[in-house]
Amino acid sequence: MCTDFRRDLIDASRRDGTGQTPGCMTSDLTDLLRQVRACTICAEHLPAGPRPVVQVGPGAPIVIIGQAPGRRVHESGVPWDDPSGDRLRDWLGLDLETFYDPAAVAIVPMGFCYPGTGAGGDLPPRPECAPEWHQALFAHLPGDRLEIITGAYAQKRYVADTAATVTETVAAWRERLPGQVVLPHPSPRNNRWLTRNPWFAEETLPAVRERVRRALDER
Repeated sequence: MCTDFRRDLIDASRRDGTGQTPGCMTSDLTDLLRQVRACTICAEHLPAGPRPVVQVGPGAPIVIIGQAPGRRVHESGVPWDDPSGDRLRDWLGLDLETFYDPAAVAIVPMGFCYPGTGAGGDLPPRPECAPEWHQALFAHLPGDRLEIITGAYAQKRYVADTAATVTETVAAWRERLPGQVVLPHPSPRNNRWLTRNPWFAEETLPAVRERVRRALDER
């Protein structure tokens, strides 16, 4: 991420606890985001302590529903502020300014806080966040929003065919447009998956970028 841009985002997050511009939000949404960021519902399970990281602006035409912040995002307070985020922005064809504009892109992960690490990497997202907060946040987004579903945990909650694997669901991308796109997690850990499935870069991503562009143009 561009150093100056990243520094501005981190400074904004520290100033108002949201990383967003209060003037662009309704008072209801501002209050809701303050409640989200004050949440301690699963604090006893978080080895690094609670630091909810979300981004929502009223009427954002795109929402990214991913897993949970990693350690670097926990430290900066900036969503997708890591190599996975760099890859996701490339997949979606979004520059930094657009990606971090809450009026354009909402970022609502399955777990809002860094869950800690286990033997195989980061632990799963905490299960409390989605039922506690998602619907209240989504109420501030348009009904015809584009949902970017990233990774197995978001797929399990928000994709109808929960019996399918991530690969099967991603491969069925034509069936889910125009309202939903399912992506594998953009972590470098998935490089092998990307190598084994070249159709993803050749066929899926061009269609995804076009759908994202159209969602933004139709605002």
